[in-house]
Amino acid sequence: MKNTKQLWLLLLLPLSVLNGCAPMYAVGTAAGTGAYISEDRRTSGMFIEDEGIELKSARRIHQQYGDNVHVNVTSYNRIVLLTGEVPTDAIKSEVSRLIMGVDNVRKIYNELAVADKTSLASRSNDALITSKVKARFLAERKFQINHIKIVTENSIVYLLGVVTHQEGENAAQIASSTSGVKKVVKVFEYFN
Repeated sequence: MKNTKQLWLLLLLPLSVLNGCAPMYAVGTAAGTGAYISEDRRTSGMFIEDEGIELKSARRIHQQYGDNVHVNVTSYNRIVLLTGEVPTDAIKSEVSRLIMGVDNVRKIYNELAVADKTSLASRSNDALITSKVKARFLAERKFQINHIKIVTENSIVYLLGVVTHQEGENAAQIASSTSGVKKVVKVFEYFN
């Protein structure tokens, strides 16, 4: 029985790192979300609001543009980061307006590129870069890893979170020195 649990942990851990859930499995919880939220600097209510913002925003974008755009919506502490590709500047601006209409959004960082949609290979490379950055964050132990959310789009790493200035600088330095990273963009809120 113990070996089976260890095998499942070994199988799930790499997947969880890709999806940003490493702290859930690392502490060994079955449900996971409680452990993740308890370590997060956001309140549980804010965590749930961010999830709602992401879902509502993605739905609005899909209803408006369908598969004509590739837009990722990431919300952290009600600050929204938009990454991906859209065909025109007008659509880029319209996506921001759509998202500002979602309840509880405080601010938007529109990092959408006016370009063709990235390939599956490019998106897979982005997932790999995110995993490498997370692994380096864990190895360096300069801050609690789940205080920072990592989004990678077209080899550009975006860092979100509520951090100290030192944590933000450490995270940016680690991310920027990770192989494959073209650029690092900090989308932090600082509390000191």
